Amino acid sequence: MTFDLVLLQLFTGLALGAIYVLLAVGLSLIFGMLTVVNFAHGAFFMLGAYAGVVALEWTQSFWAAVVIAPLSVAVIGMICERWLIRPLYGRGIDYPLLLTFGLAYIMVEAVRMLFGRAGLPFDTPELLSGSTNLGFADFPTYRLFIIGVTAVLLFALWLLLEKTSFGLIVRAGARDPVIVRVLGVDVSRVWLLVFGLGTGIAALAGVLAAPLQGVSPEMGTSVLIVAFVVTVVGGMGSLMGAVVAGLLVGVAESLSVLFFPEAAKVSMFIIMAGVLLWRPQGLFGRSGLMA
Repeated sequence: MTFDLVLLQLFTGLALGAIYVLLAVGLSLIFGMLTVVNFAHGAFFMLGAYAGVVALEWTQSFWAAVVIAPLSVAVIGMICERWLIRPLYGRGIDYPLLLTFGLAYIMVEAVRMLFGRAGLPFDTPELLSGSTNLGFADFPTYRLFIIGVTAVLLFALWLLLEKTSFGLIVRAGARDPVIVRVLGVDVSRVWLLVFGLGTGIAALAGVLAAPLQGVSPEMGTSVLIVAFVVTVVGGMGSLMGAVVAGLLVGVAESLSVLFFPEAAKVSMFIIMAGVLLWRPQGLFGRSGLMA
């Protein structure tokens, strides 16, 4: 066991955590603004991967697929919000939860009918194949790319939410949508855009994860569990919490593989239990948000 090996696993955990961050940020964004527990989030992640496969076949460009797939899934997400979820607002948190739970099954079965039950390959682009020397070890270039894309996206999201009028409306609407509506803002349009943004980020995570794990109809099921664990640890509706918890869970899982492989998949639940015992609302969550 060397220090260089630990550093290598740390970077591996950061790359894994970056995927978790993208998933949890989309989930937290939707919950923080709409108070919708989106059980279809994993299915949108899966749709992003399949949309990436289709876009890659059409354009023969990985870069085009990274752009086209999240945009197309964001449109699907906005359609779902407008015609399926919106009529349930004000009826209690259980109604959208149950609807998105059923919606996830519908999307998975639709993908199985269109693409089959077998998984599909998704090759790493040639430019990002190989490894990069970090000084202490060689590290896969594609995983560094994932870390970089996540960092850029988070910075852009911070600018959007903190430095624009749209972000001001989103933050105000998350706290008191009635007052925002009284001020003349079309809150329904904001909800639509926020849901589309959240599902688009989940789809981007799906495209980025596809070269690492392949593409299959069931790929969204396991990551949905991780996304909710990360969101709960960070605090429901907290974007900062999603970032911190996503990286924490990713690094903990990666280091567990090195020191205690049998506990790798359990480590995130241990973290969640510890955090909830110490701080029931999560690391950065607010009390009473689920009320």
